[in-house]
Amino acid sequence: MIKIGVIGAGHLGKIHLRCLQELGEPFAVCGFHDIDEKVAAAVSKKFQVRAFPDLEELIQAADAVAVITPTVTHYDIAEAAIKAGRHVFIEKPVTQTPDEAARLLKLAGDRGVVVQVGHVERFNPAMLAVQHLPLNPMFVEAHRLAMFNPRGTDVPVVLDLMIHDIDIVLSLVKSPVKSISASGVPVVSDTPDIANARVEFENGCVANFTASRISMKQMRKVRLFQKDAYISLDFLKKESQILRMYDEENKPADGQFLELDTPSGKRIITMDMPEVGEVNAIKLEWQAFAESVLNGSPPAVSLKEGHQALEVAYAIMEKLVKRDT
Repeated sequence: MIKIGVIGAGHLGKIHLRCLQELGEPFAVCGFHDIDEKVAAAVSKKFQVRAFPDLEELIQAADAVAVITPTVTHYDIAEAAIKAGRHVFIEKPVTQTPDEAARLLKLAGDRGVVVQVGHVERFNPAMLAVQHLPLNPMFVEAHRLAMFNPRGTDVPVVLDLMIHDIDIVLSLVKSPVKSISASGVPVVSDTPDIANARVEFENGCVANFTASRISMKQMRKVRLFQKDAYISLDFLKKESQILRMYDEENKPADGQFLELDTPSGKRIITMDMPEVGEVNAIKLEWQAFAESVLNGSPPAVSLKEGHQALEVAYAIMEKLVKRDT
């Protein structure tokens, strides 16, 4: 059994609390901490769970903690938990700066604790449906558009929205970043509310990212192009489409086909829409965390991967600042 303490009982913190309680074993929620006493009292009553007024007391009472607080506080809380030998689940972005993430990475390695980062889109059915495929994208188009919500303007749109897709792409493209260019425009806040970035990798792959928090519609799509295949991931609809191209003699034995005449001969196009079924992505990431804590398996989204996504996000934001000055 893993005694888990939740730190932060805001909008997302309450979702994590509910999911942990519904999961039950191997988790036992030992309590939570929130700096707002009124919020803490209300949440304690609603979830029938103990509110710890002192953060250190909660850390000492738990085997592992969930850091679901504003990003600016992530480092200090995670550092205290890791130094106490506690395993840590920490929401994205992992810390406020890449330097903070690097320090946590070293500290976690020294203390031998599990740290998993909450890049929840890794557990989206659209992503789960294609994990078994040999993915080697050479061109990526990512769009993450959201309607305006004042709750998200405390962090730049790159850290709030684009970082989801940065993490997804880095998990698929197994190559170092070669170059980055970016542009963005602030509309309703002090930092860009819409941004576009082009990331080139050393293996030749190119990824274009667009993120906006002032859109009239919502969109969360990643399109992957690789040799003889096109894969579309719709994280909003939780759907995947896979189009593959075959030579006529190598086409699958069954399925629906579209014939295409090309200069090199007849090609066959197939379309597949694999399904995963209804899943709760947050519960899945908690189950993965439990597997790492109990059995020593690598975290589904490691602290190193959270650090890498943050490094790319900061490199993009540096480009945005240079264009603005």
